[in-house]
Amino acid sequence: MTTRVALLTAAGSGIGAAAARELAARGWRVALLSPSGRAERLAAELGGIGITGSYESGEDVVRLRDAALSGWGRIDALVCSAGHGPRGGVLDLPDADWHRALEVYFLSAMRPIRLVAPQMGEGGSIVAVTSYAAQQPAALYPTSSAMRAGLHAALKLVADELGPRGIRVNAVLPGFIDSIPQPPERYAGAALGRQGRVEEAARAIAFLCSEDASYVTGTTLRVDGGLARMP
Repeated sequence: MTTRVALLTAAGSGIGAAAARELAARGWRVALLSPSGRAERLAAELGGIGITGSYESGEDVVRLRDAALSGWGRIDALVCSAGHGPRGGVLDLPDADWHRALEVYFLSAMRPIRLVAPQMGEGGSIVAVTSYAAQQPAALYPTSSAMRAGLHAALKLVADELGPRGIRVNAVLPGFIDSIPQPPERYAGAALGRQGRVEEAARAIAFLCSEDASYVTGTTLRVDGGLARMP
């Protein structure tokens, strides 16, 4: 059986690191990128490739891509995660914060997709880890809400473009995950009434990367404990 290869950005901690562990546990090779040395340490633990760098640098993404191709000769999945950008009132944030949010929430996924997708073959999977705020705007995080909603529109276009090549494109929308502890009132409105665990988000990502999701593309998988109500 051919060993599959996944590239993960912002993979030094949180959901990205949990996804790397989950995929490795399922037999995947993982190549990890993060701005700290944590990706390298985690990759060493998992028998993968780790690079200290940023999704804001196309050169760093290319270094990760080329290292995976050189080491394993293929790329089967790309998982794009990102950190947190500015917060504040939607009419209060200056232009600089909106420009920063474009980088953190939108280009953090679109740049790796643009640089890695040409190297992927049939059966490949791209997963963007976004936020419940993409579909349920959060007043405290207007930049996240707006930029991620835009990202979802772009991902649908990417799914349409890559579909004929047999490459699937989907998004995972976490709610309040325990990598960032929140006071109970933040998630009290969720049907399950608790924060999610990074491992729960990671399993959703691994599912979308796997052949179990071979007919799933252009869609979103909410992992939010019922924070967003069913239509």
